[in-house]
Order: sequence, then structure tokens, then C-alpha cells
Amino acid sequence: MEGITNNPLFGVIISLVAFEIGKFIFGKTKLAILNPLLIATVIVMGFLHFFHISVGDYMLGGNLIVFFLAPATVVLAIPLFQQVDLLKKHFIPILGGGIVGAVVAILSVIILGKVLGIDHQILVSFMPKSITTPIGIELSKMLGGIPSLTVFAIVITGITGNVTAPFIYSIFKIRNPIARGLGLGISSHAVGTSRAIEMGKVEGAMSALSIVIAGILTIILAPILNMFL
Repeated sequence: MEGITNNPLFGVIISLVAFEIGKFIFGKTKLAILNPLLIATVIVMGFLHFFHISVGDYMLGGNLIVFFLAPATVVLAIPLFQQVDLLKKHFIPILGGGIVGAVVAILSVIILGKVLGIDHQILVSFMPKSITTPIGIELSKMLGGIPSLTVFAIVITGITGNVTAPFIYSIFKIRNPIARGLGLGISSHAVGTSRAIEMGKVEGAMSALSIVIAGILTIILAPILNMFL
């Protein structure tokens, strides 16, 4: 077993199989709570625990997947390019909404962290929770956080947004496609964007744009706010 787990292909295959199982379950049930990424995460965690496989062995292949996250995120520029005229027409409200969303995402972590008395290292690990994983990992390292904890926060944030967004939009009667897309992308990064793309082309494009806005602003603001913590 040890010879198998030391191979980088092990982590890749386990991740792909777990995700395919998640897709199958979601396809059969159509329940938002049974998000394929959430199911895959639970399966991988359970598999590693049951067979006593170290996270280090798994990450030999898991890091390969993380490596391809950055170029995969860049591909989201395609739906944005297709809606460039809409972007020009609503540039000011889109930029304003993105800025407010990014600032609130960071400040909410800081305020709740201080109220709950969370350790500083854990607090800064949670600050990049609403940006895409490749940027979040590097920012966490720069702030002195724990990258693995940052990844966990990013995944949970993305899944939460993906699952709850339709209900929130329904409750508050948010029907504007630009607002829906921005809200998902700015709060739930690429995982939220996958849901936005399902909603429509405009929602997908605006969500892809908000990932960029959130990433840039978080990189600028997080180190500054960290100096005052």
C-alpha cells in the first residue's frame, strides 16, 4: 500500500474518482446540498482516515491539481469577454459592487475573529476565504497564515455560496443577472462562478469578473489591515 500512496498519481486518481462519484450523486438527486465538491471532499477525507494514509502522501498528487487551478481560473475570462459590451455599459456599478463586496468579505472575518477571540494566525488564514485558491494560498503564506487552513476556508466558502445562493436570491427577490453574478463571484470565487454559469451567460461573466476584483483588492487590503491587528 505504501508504494502506491507514494505515487503522485494516487492523489490525482482518488480526487477524480471521488469527484465523479459526487457528480453522479448530485445528478441523481439534484439536491444543492449534495454539491459534487462537498461529496468529493468527504469521500477523500474518509478514505484517507479509514486506510490511515497521510495527507502528505495524498498531496503528492493533490499538489498537481492545485497547480492547474490557476490556468483553470484564467479560462473564466472567456465568458467575460463575451459580455464585454455589458461590462462597458455598467462599469461603475459593477466596479463599485465588487469593491464593497471584497471589503465586506475581509472585514467580516476580522470583526468576527476579534469578537470570538480567534488566534491571530488562524484569523489571517481565514482572511483570503473569498478569493480563488491559488491566490489565497500565496496570500496566506505572505500574511503568516496556515495555507492548508486557508484552502479549507476557501472550499467551505465556495460550497456555501454555491448551495445557498439560489435560496438567498429567491428570498430577497434578486433578479438582476449582473447583481446575481457579482454576488456569487465576490463571495464564493470559482465554485460560486460555476453556479453563476448555470444561471446564465451574464451571471457567469459577471461572476468571473468579480473573482478578479476580489483577488486584487484582497491582495492590497489584507496586508494593510493585518498591520493593524
